[in-house]
Amino acid sequence: MKIAIVGTGYVGLVSAACFAELGHDVIGVDIDAAKVKMLQEGKSPIYEPGLEELLKSGLKTGRLTFTTNLLEALPHVKIVFSAVATPTGEDFKADLRAVFIVAETVAKHIDHDIVFVNKSTVPVGTGKQCEELIQKILKDRGVELHVPVVSNPEFLREGMAVSDTMMPDRIVIGINDMNGAKELMEELYRPITRVGKPVLFMSRESSEIVKYASNAFLATKISFINMLTPLCEITGANIRDVAKGMGLDNRIGPKFLHAGIGYGGSCFPKDVKALLATGKDYGVPMPIIEATHNVNQLQRKNFIDRVLKSLPKKSHVSIWGLSFKPKTDDMREAPSIDVIEALDKAGHTVTAYDPVATEKAKPLLPTSTQYADSPLAASKDADALLVLTEWDAFRGADLGDVKKVMKGDLLFDGRNVYEPEEVKEAGLTYVGIGV
Repeated sequence: MKIAIVGTGYVGLVSAACFAELGHDVIGVDIDAAKVKMLQEGKSPIYEPGLEELLKSGLKTGRLTFTTNLLEALPHVKIVFSAVATPTGEDFKADLRAVFIVAETVAKHIDHDIVFVNKSTVPVGTGKQCEELIQKILKDRGVELHVPVVSNPEFLREGMAVSDTMMPDRIVIGINDMNGAKELMEELYRPITRVGKPVLFMSRESSEIVKYASNAFLATKISFINMLTPLCEITGANIRDVAKGMGLDNRIGPKFLHAGIGYGGSCFPKDVKALLATGKDYGVPMPIIEATHNVNQLQRKNFIDRVLKSLPKKSHVSIWGLSFKPKTDDMREAPSIDVIEALDKAGHTVTAYDPVATEKAKPLLPTSTQYADSPLAASKDADALLVLTEWDAFRGADLGDVKKVMKGDLLFDGRNVYEPEEVKEAGLTYVGIGV
């Protein structure tokens, strides 16, 4: 099947490369000419394990192409995916301008029946707005075409996006107009459903809510365990033991019960805010989601306050980890940004190391920030070490060697990577979260 995917950000690019690998002919569309040129050369603009290999494979077979011109793709495709960005706008609302531009462009130029699919994360009711916009433009053109609007949210984990696309837990498809759209979506996903992965068909409105509800619930688990960390610290409890005791209950499960400095990234912060804004628009209070957001903000602030209170004046601070999570170079809502800005504002010097995110981080961090090419080099002469991302490389670090090159002995474990005893044995003073 020939399809077009508009937007080659995280969701669009991973989807395009995976659909091509599954045997479809995919045209990736983006207005960024420099990015398109890079993609045409087989180079991925984002770090994601396995993505660049799929990108090169798709280009080699000819099943994957890229262009800046959507109009080139429209005459040949059966499905158009909108995978453009929906960032947080005013009052926490999702900025949907790019989504509507794609819908408008399609409506103005399409000459045959197609299915329009919102792959972007959009608030409930967006599909209806897109459908009304498309129908109005088609009517103004005097053209009778069938263009159903479908919701097909993604559930990708950065760092695991390729496997999550090829072997998903479920595929959610929201369709209100079943005339032809359901069959095309079934055909599109048949390579995946053949191996037993379930497709859930539902109303478009239900599908739009599923995405936000899923991310908000996972964010709530993170904030719930983080909420307990001050209580553990005051009473002498260990948040790791608490989380383990909870997580072994199969009604709860262990995932997303890892205490730390809070969630970041492109999805959880944005989707939690957007769900709050949607509830406000419909007059439906979301007190649990509001608490999730507030706890996350407070968790980051408490960590920063603790660090600043512990440091001597004009300290040299080593930062391990800049990306919001491991296995990605994504800096969106990364805690490291707030931490380093606070350190810089307080007059401290920062030397940072990250395995892959340094170049993406540089434009977002204070110009005074220094960078090292290894964890040990970043720690040289440091008064304190702050671990902000749980990269595997940090887990196996020789803390004894780290202590030898440091000036001070403070280790702030923002992700609870280390056991306190191993840190103490290395001659360092351990400060964890809820430990």
